Amino acid sequence: MVTSDEYRHIPTGILAVLAQRLGRVFASATTWYRLVREHQWRRPRQRAHPAKPKVGIRASRANEIWHVDTTLIRLLDGSRAYLHAVIDNFSRRILAWRVAESFQPGVTAQLLLDASKCMTSDKPMVLVDGGVENFNAAVDQLIATGLLKRVLAQTEISFSNSLIESWWRVLKHQWLYLNTLDTVTAVRKLVAFYVEQHNRHLPHSAFQGQTPDEMYFGTGTDIPQQLEASRIAARQSRMQANRAQTCRTCEKLTIISS
Repeated sequence: MVTSDEYRHIPTGILAVLAQRLGRVFASATTWYRLVREHQWRRPRQRAHPAKPKVGIRASRANEIWHVDTTLIRLLDGSRAYLHAVIDNFSRRILAWRVAESFQPGVTAQLLLDASKCMTSDKPMVLVDGGVENFNAAVDQLIATGLLKRVLAQTEISFSNSLIESWWRVLKHQWLYLNTLDTVTAVRKLVAFYVEQHNRHLPHSAFQGQTPDEMYFGTGTDIPQQLEASRIAARQSRMQANRAQTCRTCEKLTIISS
């Protein structure tokens, strides 16, 4: 009865009572649970989940896909700071950000306007979550102008907004949580430092040594070739240095053979 498809919709505890009513098994629910555990019986309850994309959404050029999101940062005194940011999918560049003392839904519209200053003639698709910060009068008015196209992640499109959520984790665990977060001003300074480091100085693993700024503005196309040439030269230099060295054992063998 435990492993039968006929009773897979019945919880084990209720199945114990049902078995008694059917006159098949007279045992307490505790006994049923013990036997299931000892014999490792598996209830036939496998759920068929919809297939999830193994690779997230990917843009082919800068300003094609943006991600916008808000995260919460707790301060030492128990208060909160709210961090809003827009990231470009193609380059992983932080286009605009803001740290606020309180939750302000209207910030998203201003961030999108700030991020659009770097655009030429593109109309980015902006992936958002279903929060009030992304669906309000200010954002609706901005979308109505035709400047951007808003898409609700995991609803209007199968992909999630995980790219910027991943950046939140990196920002917090690699930098913010290593410092004293006692005031909103301190958080703002820390975020400003890390955004500048992330955009201009930190090479991204997905870009063969290029930084987000270099990917966004197209100024680092020769970086992968330069790094590869440097690696080859360093490898050859190490091989020559290692072959030129001798050890005491080899020196003794050379003396004996001579």
